[in-house]
Amino acid sequence: MTGQTPLHLLERGWRSVREAGPKRLALTGLLLLLALVLARFSWQIWFTDTAERALYDAREFYLSEQVEPDQRVVIIAFDDQALIQLEKRSPLPRDTLAAALRNIDTLGAKAIGIDILFDQPQQEDPELLETLQAMQTPVAVGYADVITNELDIEYEQQAYLDEFMAALEGSNARPASIRLAEFEGVTRVWPEIIAGTPPLMSRVMLQSAGNPAVDRFEGYQGAIRFRRPMYADEPVFPTLSIIAFSIDEIFAIPEAREDFETAVRDSYVLIGGDIIDYDRTLTPLSGYVDDAVEQGARDVRPPGIQIHAATIAQMLDGERRIQPSNWYLWGLSLLVIIAATLTALMELRSWRFIPLLVIQLLLFIGLPFFLHERGFDTHGFPAIGPALGWIVAFTAITNAARASGAVQRRFAQGALGKYLPQSIASEIIEKPELLSLGGEKREIYVLFSDLEGFTKMSHAVEPEMVAKLLNRYLELLSQVVLDHGGILDKFVGDAVVAFWGAPIALPDDATRAAKAGYAIWQAGENFRAEVAAMDPDLPKIGKTRVGLHFGEAVVGNFGGKNRIQYTALGDSMNTAARLESANKALNTSIMASAEFATRSGLDWWRRMGRVVLSGRAQPVDLYEPAPEFLNADRRELAEAVEQLDADRDAAIERIAALAAVYPDDAALASLLMRSRNLGADGAYVMAGK
Repeated sequence: MTGQTPLHLLERGWRSVREAGPKRLALTGLLLLLALVLARFSWQIWFTDTAERALYDAREFYLSEQVEPDQRVVIIAFDDQALIQLEKRSPLPRDTLAAALRNIDTLGAKAIGIDILFDQPQQEDPELLETLQAMQTPVAVGYADVITNELDIEYEQQAYLDEFMAALEGSNARPASIRLAEFEGVTRVWPEIIAGTPPLMSRVMLQSAGNPAVDRFEGYQGAIRFRRPMYADEPVFPTLSIIAFSIDEIFAIPEAREDFETAVRDSYVLIGGDIIDYDRTLTPLSGYVDDAVEQGARDVRPPGIQIHAATIAQMLDGERRIQPSNWYLWGLSLLVIIAATLTALMELRSWRFIPLLVIQLLLFIGLPFFLHERGFDTHGFPAIGPALGWIVAFTAITNAARASGAVQRRFAQGALGKYLPQSIASEIIEKPELLSLGGEKREIYVLFSDLEGFTKMSHAVEPEMVAKLLNRYLELLSQVVLDHGGILDKFVGDAVVAFWGAPIALPDDATRAAKAGYAIWQAGENFRAEVAAMDPDLPKIGKTRVGLHFGEAVVGNFGGKNRIQYTALGDSMNTAARLESANKALNTSIMASAEFATRSGLDWWRRMGRVVLSGRAQPVDLYEPAPEFLNADRRELAEAVEQLDADRDAAIERIAALAAVYPDDAALASLLMRSRNLGADGAYVMAGK
């Protein structure tokens, strides 16, 4: 392509596309339309929406401001310690609230918000009503109805709440909505404005205080601006216990009253619960652990009252995030498709294509971060969608331009040698249709391995050494897979994915897969020793962990004419990966599902209980290869695990006895711990479930 201008390259590429034929052109058009839909609607598509929300949460966390305590908003909370002192947990004691309100009313707060629903009668109601009716400070009283909060309130509760609110007419107390806009349990945006319902509590408080900042947020339903604490032991909003404010004797002390007045004067006061496991919600910051969480100063699930505090502070700062218009989003999506089409038409060779690909994908994914940092509302702004749309459009044009060069045998020949054992490769040469495009459902034995701590170690040594070690490690593990007749599916960093049972199924696939899993672990141990002998100054290599599972998957060639991968897709692959990951918590190195172990034909397995893996709903019976474990103890362990369903206490005693015989067996100790903490269905729920 030396001497050819980009225009010449585009003309040649377009000529190839036109020659692909009407059917191919029609298919290409449909794929381009699909790419446009992906780029524009990735927040609404089921297989991309989760990734979009995760990227948004990452933007909100990493670009959020770290601040010292915001004295403009003060939270006075019924916390767990206060409820212990009051010897009452639910409903919250209203006489305590009334006493606190009377005292706060004298401290010069701009407005008070009560994030508590008075939806059921209590003996203290007359005292609370009298207090609210006499308040000089504007008060926003929490309100909800069955239409907008059907999961939180019933009709009878709303009826009482309406009666309670009616008694406050003519006073400085007004109803205020405490509704949050949760999607899949996460609060990211301001709630929808519904006609006929009270405004949001934060809006009512600023309106009651006569603060014009609320006008800027009229009709706003965009993203909430979250901030992180500057210091782990100091929250974003000062939080005080309601106990101190409800004790009149304390207020009689001049020094104490002065401290209370300093904390509250000219601030917006929110009163509500800050109780463990009650009225808490996830936020975009909850998916990330910062210093405040690690040191125990903040829960990843803040109480709802902190969400109201965040919206007050956002209004006070005037940070109404700019929401891109639909025309802007459509224009961006169209630009993505045009960029992918032009790149594909140029038919650049791989070394020229890769930088262009990387630059464009980084632009599409990085643009939302750029806009977010500059005050735009990127909730709903696509990031994953444009990247996927670009890939689909590029693939569609590339396939059309190279349609005449597609030959199934070339795909098969490209896969031989690097991914397939010799015995299978010989048969595929005779029957290339075994590696035809597309996929078919097969039952396969899946192996997923990972090297503990390699990523961390790679940051501590030179890149050249990282490459050398990784290549050596993958070489060892790849040879184990091929020697045992397996298919190398892929490398993901230092992880190796392999399977048996396709494209050709053999009677002893299960046995060979099981032995390969054990040999993979041994190869990993040999690699650790090899690295230690190579250079004692190198960081220690972690152990290799292996997950083994049997199940259905769609197996075949996926990709395009210029890029293909023979791979397996399906839940069985995910389960094997989760089994590998579970090894860390289980104190094991190799873990197999019952579906895998019972088909292997080997007698070295020992039962290791039943768990619900992270991200899964159904429990999995675990088996660990233990060739050196005594057969009598193996049978005893199997019977004890089986007995957990019928007589848990007796079973635990049997497992404990075995663990005592093998005091250095960390896996048995883990099984004993898990057996004592089983869920309702008799399975231990792994962390992260």
